[in-house]
Amino acid sequence: MNAGHEHEFEAAPGLPEPLPRGEQLLWQGRPDWRSLAIHAFHVRKIAVYFAVMLTIQVLYLVGEPGRFQIASVVTSLVLASVALALLAATAWMSSRTTLYTVTDRRIVMRIGIVLTLTFNLPLPRIASAALNPHGRTGDIALNLVANERIGYFHLWPHARAWEVRRPQPTLRCITDAAAVGALIQRQWMAVHPQSQVVQLEPAVPATAPVAEPQRQPEAVTA
Repeated sequence: MNAGHEHEFEAAPGLPEPLPRGEQLLWQGRPDWRSLAIHAFHVRKIAVYFAVMLTIQVLYLVGEPGRFQIASVVTSLVLASVALALLAATAWMSSRTTLYTVTDRRIVMRIGIVLTLTFNLPLPRIASAALNPHGRTGDIALNLVANERIGYFHLWPHARAWEVRRPQPTLRCITDAAAVGALIQRQWMAVHPQSQVVQLEPAVPATAPVAEPQRQPEAVTA
């Protein structure tokens, strides 16, 4: 008896339907939740903010004779800890429910904690990409061709930061990001053999405009 995977509606993990004959699965992965908590949910920055606020609170109470109340400091500490724990838990759930798939023809992003969305991004619809390494993980942002757009809030946190007008679907906080970027580059060049590649960032192509393709990105809601 084969063990079922978490998303039973999928034909295969991360894929809403079986791969067509001849299409090859090359890589699958998901975000590292610790890295996602730091770089997408900004847990580290928020922890520093809470630490500064708590320090200011303590200094203020110590400077006012007769007003120092340990209970108020403990309450603030508990509330800050709960907030950070909720952010970390959200990052963990986001990582657990996400699966990125790279084939020799497309990139598929299955994302969403409550509402699952699957974005199908054929390689001809990707105009360029950029690698943003941070430590042992990294992001690969995908810039779609001009007439394609996916809503930023449909993608978040799987979107390039601050790119709101032209949201870029992003493989967030994946391990071996440089190797995955090189894999995407090779497959992209196989689809665009005549294009000139300009290496803006390591391992991932940033390209000239591509020819008009046949397929469109699809979002499948479950």
